[in-house]
Amino acid sequence: MNSNLLLSVMLLSAVVAGQSAPHVPNHNRLAGAWKLVSLEEPSVDGQVHKADCDGMFVFTRDGKASVQVMYRNAQTGSSYAQGGYEASYGSYRIEDSATFTFHIDGALVRTLIGKDLKRVYEINGNRLTVKSTNPNEHWKVVWERY
Repeated sequence: MNSNLLLSVMLLSAVVAGQSAPHVPNHNRLAGAWKLVSLEEPSVDGQVHKADCDGMFVFTRDGKASVQVMYRNAQTGSSYAQGGYEASYGSYRIEDSATFTFHIDGALVRTLIGKDLKRVYEINGNRLTVKSTNPNEHWKVVWERY
């Protein structure tokens, strides 16, 4: 009798835990910490160049995310950075095998707060490539799993 009760409690706990973040699939390959490998962005003259920066992107299994990028030159033209630093956190949901949406709960650049940033992603081995779905944004970031 006690073993049936224990089994029932364990099954109920598993069901409740599975319902706590329904928007994040169990096969979530984004989950984990990623180190910045390269960031390509357009310069003032419109040419794409590699930014001199370092950073980390963290995705939790329960749908939370945080990104930080530090540009070595504080005078960056990125609309996501202030004083050469980019930082934001919030939640994310995987839309399909190629896109996710990052909802910004907090950010150094306060105009980003509350926005949904849709991103295209691709994972090859231990590399994650992320781009904007916005055709006016011409940047690409490559991350490597820690």
